[in-house]
Amino acid sequence: MERIYLDHAATTPMHPEVIEAVSRQMGEVFGNPSSIHSFGRTARHVVDTARSTAAKSIGADFNEIIFTSGGTEADNLAITGIAKAMKQKGRHIITTAIEHHAVLHTCEQLEREGHEVTYLPVGEDGQLRLADLEEALREDTILVSVMYGNNEVGTLQPIADIGQLLKDHQAVFHTDAVQAYGMESIDVKAAHIDLLSVSSHKINGPKGIGFLYAKEGIALEPALFGGEQERKRRAGTENVPAIAGFNKAIELAASSLEEKRELYTGFKKQLINILEDKQITFHLNGTLEQSLPHVVNLSFPGTDVESMLVNLDLAGIAASSGSACTAGSIEPSHVLVAMYGKDSDRLRNSIRFSFGLTNTKEQIDQAGEAVAKIVARLTNK
Repeated sequence: MERIYLDHAATTPMHPEVIEAVSRQMGEVFGNPSSIHSFGRTARHVVDTARSTAAKSIGADFNEIIFTSGGTEADNLAITGIAKAMKQKGRHIITTAIEHHAVLHTCEQLEREGHEVTYLPVGEDGQLRLADLEEALREDTILVSVMYGNNEVGTLQPIADIGQLLKDHQAVFHTDAVQAYGMESIDVKAAHIDLLSVSSHKINGPKGIGFLYAKEGIALEPALFGGEQERKRRAGTENVPAIAGFNKAIELAASSLEEKRELYTGFKKQLINILEDKQITFHLNGTLEQSLPHVVNLSFPGTDVESMLVNLDLAGIAASSGSACTAGSIEPSHVLVAMYGKDSDRLRNSIRFSFGLTNTKEQIDQAGEAVAKIVARLTNK
């Protein structure tokens, strides 16, 4: 039985060229990038090359890239860094109800420390309303954090419009672009983005490495203390092998962006067409138009998310849900709650399929057929 991986929004397999880049660095480059001798300079060159690649990929400048351990640290550094650096200007933060927990839990911690956080609602399409953001803005608002594309349902937010709204306000604009980076064309200057978070393992790079873009002039209070790495913004000896792998992953993602967008959008439509042809009852969570090309979240009335996932796994298909299932109990997806309400049946029967490296049209056909059979069996149709 062929195993089909359709959970690329959770993590992605490392590209063979990335594995080669990481292995080469582990075998050949061991110097500390902060050392001034030749071994250190060799390592520094690897880091500098990757920083240039990362900056170019989003239209940023070399010194605006801060390497982190991943998206979670990048989100934490952006939010707590601004909250502490701008505490004399205000303590009000605005975010949305559908952010990743790396953002939501950081905001909740800041609330416990005396900050005020406004959690903007979204519609059934998963998008915030600009009017709600404009109404929530205050003179003492210091940060607005809105994710670029949602990791559960794929909905894209009007990032450029938000940047335009905030460009003359003191509030710093942060976007968690972990799920969108490598899939969407991003220009931080054109969109007036001040802070942007990225993670390597979402683009076929190694785990444990990411970056935070911080616009020149943005004051950030560091979360780690030690050496003077990353221009004193993130202490700790750089993970050179992972950074080298990240560099290669960024290059590969940039060179195939449009090709991937077209391919994965086709996969979404292909999967939906198969289910429609099989007369399977389902609902799309979010929209096809304003969404990431590689993520589709479907609700299957009359099914149970845990039974679906178990049956899919037995059929060799790896997918995920909008819910965290633990020990037979379901913690409803905060994203679906925000979109449809806490009493919606969609909280209990929604499955996320996400596409990526190595997926083929033949695999999507197989997966679609398997999903149709499983849903028919579970609903006795």
